[in-house]
Amino acid sequence: MDAALFEVTVDPTLVLLTVEEAARRLRVGRTTCFALIRTGALESLMVGGLRRVPVDAPAAYVARLRTEQCAA
Repeated sequence: MDAALFEVTVDPTLVLLTVEEAARRLRVGRTTCFALIRTGALESLMVGGLRRVPVDAPAAYVARLRTEQCAA
């Protein structure tokens, strides 16, 4: 079973992902995911001292990429 699908089916009320979970959904490494966050390409926020990614942010990032690549 796909890991990202498994995460969603286990807890559909999940609203925030760790950076590692977001990286897994995007199929990129943790360092690449932090780079996307640092440049503002991937939305994230701080909860206390923890960096979290909204659950819909990886899909929004991919949608923007697809739009940009289709326009090019």
